[in-house]
Amino acid sequence: MNKQQKRLDRSYGIIMPIFSLPSNYGIGTFGKAAYDFVDYLNDCGAKYWQILPLGQTSYGDSPYQSFSSFAGNPYFIDLDMLIEDGLLEKEDLENIDFGGNEREIDYAKLYNVRYRVLEIAYKNAKEKYAKEIKEFRKAEANWLEDYALFMAIKKDNLDKSWEFWDEDLRNRKKSALDEFKKENKELIDFYVYLQYEFFKQWNKLKEFANRHEIEIIGDLPIYVAYDSADAWVNYEILKLDKETKRPIVVGGAPPDDYSEDGQLWGNPIYRWEYMRDVEGFDFWKRRIGACLKLYDILRLDHFRGFEAYYAIPATDDTARYGKWEKGLAYDFFDAIKEAYPDAKYIAEDLGFITKEVEDLINHYAFPGMKVIQFAFGDNFDSEYLPHNYERNSMVYASTHDSDTLQGFLDNADEHLLELIRTYFGIGEDEKDENIRETIARNLMASVSDVCMFEIQDLFGLGNEARINCPGIVGGNWDWRAVESDFDKKIAEKYEKMAKTYGRI
Repeated sequence: MNKQQKRLDRSYGIIMPIFSLPSNYGIGTFGKAAYDFVDYLNDCGAKYWQILPLGQTSYGDSPYQSFSSFAGNPYFIDLDMLIEDGLLEKEDLENIDFGGNEREIDYAKLYNVRYRVLEIAYKNAKEKYAKEIKEFRKAEANWLEDYALFMAIKKDNLDKSWEFWDEDLRNRKKSALDEFKKENKELIDFYVYLQYEFFKQWNKLKEFANRHEIEIIGDLPIYVAYDSADAWVNYEILKLDKETKRPIVVGGAPPDDYSEDGQLWGNPIYRWEYMRDVEGFDFWKRRIGACLKLYDILRLDHFRGFEAYYAIPATDDTARYGKWEKGLAYDFFDAIKEAYPDAKYIAEDLGFITKEVEDLINHYAFPGMKVIQFAFGDNFDSEYLPHNYERNSMVYASTHDSDTLQGFLDNADEHLLELIRTYFGIGEDEKDENIRETIARNLMASVSDVCMFEIQDLFGLGNEARINCPGIVGGNWDWRAVESDFDKKIAEKYEKMAKTYGRI
């Protein structure tokens, strides 16, 4: 079997999280604005739509900390579509405060009102779509039943993490689970319905995008959240205490120039040898298989963690005293390539990358990432500068974890601006807009197979539109676009650029 991945066609794409789409109901959804965005991508001459993980978010609102690797976020279910299906009346949405700021998501308000509306839809759907829901439930039984049960128990426990549940439920004692199922059937069925509706709407949208020659790039976090159905059901594959089921070690990143204490993520770490020797990477095969149904290309977040992972004692308050442990990267990817030989991946290889990680990427010919904002030093020798790119790569103007391109320029001091002007041949009197466009044009002209922009970069928005500031709690994952942002002239400009540099 050829283990090397086929290169992606020369093209470009745009990053737009679902939650950032325009909407009348507080958050972006799979509704009309999503279909309009596919049309806008076509107008721009783009081939790829990159989104963030579609999983159900928990405390902190991060799509990288989800209650399940398999379930979708009910917030993305479009309410107007439910009206069209006869599951809601317009009156059901009157006098409901979904959040008053069209530029910002209010997750607290969504949590308090969204599920109440969806409960109305469920009551109207459970008979009307009983056959379809039953078929969906059967097809997705290998994860859906455990997920719905997990969410129902969590709701019954006032949203507490599963480590604080009754011992029998925490330890999945069959008699306790059976009794809970009997007493809470309606609540469990509600969570099943939400997933039915999520996948029904998403599959329709993805089919529309693919029909219009747009491919979806999705994102797979390397770790599962501790407070998740994944950890509750599959605790054997994680480094958890046998008695308490609490993590022994957790994931993170060591101290560096940006963080003297490192990053303490708190996710439990995998027992890689157990997964290989006992279950044959079954959980990962199911997890990736589920993602490949959702997306056309899968971006593997924190790719370095497959080769070696940073393990921190779970009792520590910082990441200072963790240590690197070797993974089983080649065994793992060989198994995944055998299971899904035609799947396409992107390696998120940002940060300090060792030779071992580079060898791993080259062995499978995964495209890595280049971010122009990381490029500028006095010697102009960075691998992130366009003259050092290789074809099998993805170049990014910005990412969801970085400044927007305009925000990067706004925050640049005079020395950095001088380096940028020198490298790109930009005159002293050039305006910021022209600098931003010159950078975009050079990225489009580079040899990288794929060039990516956040939608904010096309619109020229600064850090008021930034998606996430890593290490800062609160104020993340809440930026929203509005309809007036989608200027046809911008689309025409980028389509012309894409044609000029052979990306269409």
